[in-house]
Amino acid sequence: MKPSRTRHPGWLKVPLPAGKNFHEVRRLVESNQLHTVCQSAHCPNIGECWGHRTATFMILGDTCTRNCRFCAVKSGAPQSIDYAEPHRVAEAVKMLSLKYAVITSVTRDDLDDGGASIFADTIYQIKKVVPGCQVEVLVPDFNGSESALSIVIVAEPDVLNHNLETVPALYPIARPEADCQRSLKLLALAKEKGMLIKTGLMLGLGETNEEVISVMHDLRKIDCDILTLGQYLRPSSEHLAIHRYVTPEEFAELKRTGIRMGFRHIEAGPLVRSSYHAASSFEEISN
Repeated sequence: MKPSRTRHPGWLKVPLPAGKNFHEVRRLVESNQLHTVCQSAHCPNIGECWGHRTATFMILGDTCTRNCRFCAVKSGAPQSIDYAEPHRVAEAVKMLSLKYAVITSVTRDDLDDGGASIFADTIYQIKKVVPGCQVEVLVPDFNGSESALSIVIVAEPDVLNHNLETVPALYPIARPEADCQRSLKLLALAKEKGMLIKTGLMLGLGETNEEVISVMHDLRKIDCDILTLGQYLRPSSEHLAIHRYVTPEEFAELKRTGIRMGFRHIEAGPLVRSSYHAASSFEEISN
């Protein structure tokens, strides 16, 4: 299948970021020397989310040790660990009056624990500074380290998220330094330890519908609770091309299929990203 060269369809158009809340969140992020995946990953929903005073904080710097060919986050030699960062994140969560915080990170293969201890400290700090705030963590694969995963789980996040990103057949071209089975095992281990688990897939990279359904079945075998499905959007000409645009109707059908399989919640649509409507998703399955 040849990559698509057409302009984005109408259903992917979003308003330009604007408004008082958007600019307040931007100032808060910058003044606290924080990073967000909203900015680093060129998320199309930044205007909507920041407009509602929500953001996904990205810890452990803004430079990833891996070089996935779909991702806008820069790769290279990462910064040294900033041990004051967890407290600054917690203070930002407090200033935003968040009741649900999403924390993610770049991948840090240079660290013995993959950054798990900083994830744990961030969870502790948020729950100390903002009592009652739920915390969702979107973690890397920690190179399959069960001990690193345990460090995060002991800190008691409310949701453990780790994205598969795509179907196994596309891993060699999309994320060659990752392994789908390793990621599935990480999610399975988290579930065995009592976590609510979540994952996400990008569509439009060249996968078939049958491959997507197969991955969904694999996720249900490990009792995955929450699934996000969204359209892959090419960050630059240096990244993987878009093979096709998945229609809103196709996303809706995949959602129906997943609910029949037993997923407790699915966010599916062209603009859906991993932390999109994360708080409402958690609330829905917690009630």
